[in-house]
Amino acid sequence: MSTATVQPPTTSPTGGQTSAEEPGFEELAKRVDDAAAALAALDPAARAVAEEMKAAVEAIHRAGLVTIVRQMRADDAARAVLFELVDDPVVHLLLSLHRIVRPDPMTLANRVLVEVRPQLQSHGGDVALVRIEDGTAFVRLEGACNGCSMSSVTLRNLVETALVEGVPSVTGVEVLAGEPSPTLISVESLRIGLDAAGEGWVKVGPVAQVPVGELTPASLTSLTGEQAEVVVVNVAQQLTAYRNECAHEALPLNNAVLDAENGTLTCPWHGFCYDATSGECLSAPGAQLEQLPLRIDKGDVWVRVGT
Repeated sequence: MSTATVQPPTTSPTGGQTSAEEPGFEELAKRVDDAAAALAALDPAARAVAEEMKAAVEAIHRAGLVTIVRQMRADDAARAVLFELVDDPVVHLLLSLHRIVRPDPMTLANRVLVEVRPQLQSHGGDVALVRIEDGTAFVRLEGACNGCSMSSVTLRNLVETALVEGVPSVTGVEVLAGEPSPTLISVESLRIGLDAAGEGWVKVGPVAQVPVGELTPASLTSLTGEQAEVVVVNVAQQLTAYRNECAHEALPLNNAVLDAENGTLTCPWHGFCYDATSGECLSAPGAQLEQLPLRIDKGDVWVRVGT
């Protein structure tokens, strides 16, 4: 009767156990990469045969792994060992390659977004996955995607379709508002009082006359005779004042579209879109609405139009 010699196990570079004669994970990975490169260099007929051999071997491996996993899950004692094995990165990779273990939703969603990102970037935009919660993927659109024009809507739909169709656990997508850049206001602009009008401050009117979710145009004149056409934007009770001029061709913004939910302001003339609370142009990076200092004093809105 023949006998077999069992080699004592040793620790592999990945933390698992392997025999002294077994190659490490890095060596195995290199062999796979080299074989894949050689496979691509074969003529079509030889490559077809090699790919069929590869598919057949992988099918056998998958069938064996499925049997092992199924029986270990059915045994109470073995189930705990199975869960420990799945936590091993090499084992997890192997089971993922054979579609036995599904990747977590965040990993799968980021893989899906990799496929659509080139199309977004070709239009000057991008997307960042923030979190997945209760079947909803929360994303933040960047650049030209975070706008109100028809092209930006198309790109937003592209992201939503890719995530809903590509990630089984995702049933909806919610676009988070962009994070506006902070606006610096000089210390002098904080002085609202009896001498305010003499320092270029002009009263726009009561806060109640600047409705939430709307923009309010106003023609202002300071005591020194400086005039300014302005728009006051109210997004979730956050007021911001701008000169009433689009950064594109200085056309008025009276009929601009304010999307309070996404925090964007779109010029009615050529569709240039801005962050409503910072004035940053989302359609053409580098452009900016001219923001004017704004303060509220005793229930009135004041805007500084001169010095």
